[in-house]
Amino acid sequence: MLCACSLPPFFFPSNIVALFVNGGPMATLPPAFGKPDIEAAKDDFHAIPSIFSKDARFNPSIFMVCRREAEMRMLNLWFQGFKDILNTQLFALGTTPVTLWTIIYLFVFVYLLFFLSGKLRKWLVEEALAKTRMDLGVRQATGSIVRYLLLVIGLVVILQTAGIDLTALNVLAGAVGIGLGFGLQNIVSNFISGLIILFERPIKVGDRVEVGNVEGDVVHIGGRSTTVVTNDNISIIVPNSKFIVENVVNWSHNENLVRFRIPVSVAYGSDAPLVQKLLLEVAAENSNVRSDPPPAVRLTEFGDSGLHFELRAWSSTLVHRKGQLVSALNFAIYDKFAQHGIEIPFSQHDLHFRGGRLEVRVVEGLEKAEEGR
Repeated sequence: MLCACSLPPFFFPSNIVALFVNGGPMATLPPAFGKPDIEAAKDDFHAIPSIFSKDARFNPSIFMVCRREAEMRMLNLWFQGFKDILNTQLFALGTTPVTLWTIIYLFVFVYLLFFLSGKLRKWLVEEALAKTRMDLGVRQATGSIVRYLLLVIGLVVILQTAGIDLTALNVLAGAVGIGLGFGLQNIVSNFISGLIILFERPIKVGDRVEVGNVEGDVVHIGGRSTTVVTNDNISIIVPNSKFIVENVVNWSHNENLVRFRIPVSVAYGSDAPLVQKLLLEVAAENSNVRSDPPPAVRLTEFGDSGLHFELRAWSSTLVHRKGQLVSALNFAIYDKFAQHGIEIPFSQHDLHFRGGRLEVRVVEGLEKAEEGR
């Protein structure tokens, strides 16, 4: 005959009933059977085979159900213990407790926020905005602004979902404000300057700039600094505030068309119209010099040693390599002057003696030494 009785609550919820064979009662369980702690759960779990082996009236399927229930109970107890460790309070922000779980939550999601925002910026610059007519500098600025907005919004959302009341950070914000007024003022100044650069765009990625003693191409504009690469392929990290408070020469701010000035001196007595003609020929023969606007020659000064001319030539191809263009024009000028007998003067000085007497003596030993050389 079949009869039913409930097993201890350790194994079964209220809706599970064990079926017995031949109507016999269940054997007496150990004293610890059903206690709600991990050690008792282990004892009960290992006691199941012995209990069922003593009474053959139990169906084997009942044994498997009990075993599974015991395993689930042990897992729940382990999980509950681990959860209690994570919920241990480390400190408090005002009335908000900060637990180990809060720290792990913030670390994981802040890392994901920075990682995903960086990926989004890269996708915007290299793929989405690359299909438009925006130049590289505009795409870089747009991508950076979008990333900064996502970081600000994401950090607020993460703090709120972590259970941290932002009003509890007032004291911390005050301490940070004092720090900004002292040790962090340069960092904040550079960061604000970076935002101004991104919005106003006095410089952009790809521009040829000069700031202080640094000259090169802008390759990256960050939140704190800008990277400039020189013609020697040396990367120079320039604080963003330098581009706001100092004079900056941007060779390609409007367009890649720049006029170069090459000073030239010739000796007094040279044919000035011929010099002008030769300089214009040099400019016309150089493929990197634009014919529109046309090059020009100016007589700028009557110097101490000769006539000072200036060749003014426009170029749009060697804006980032101005030394190469100036050198090529100087070589061509030297060859032209040599072919037409135009003398490049040396520095000359006239000495005037007022009163007194100047004696010149020839030293015999020195004269012999000169002959022996």
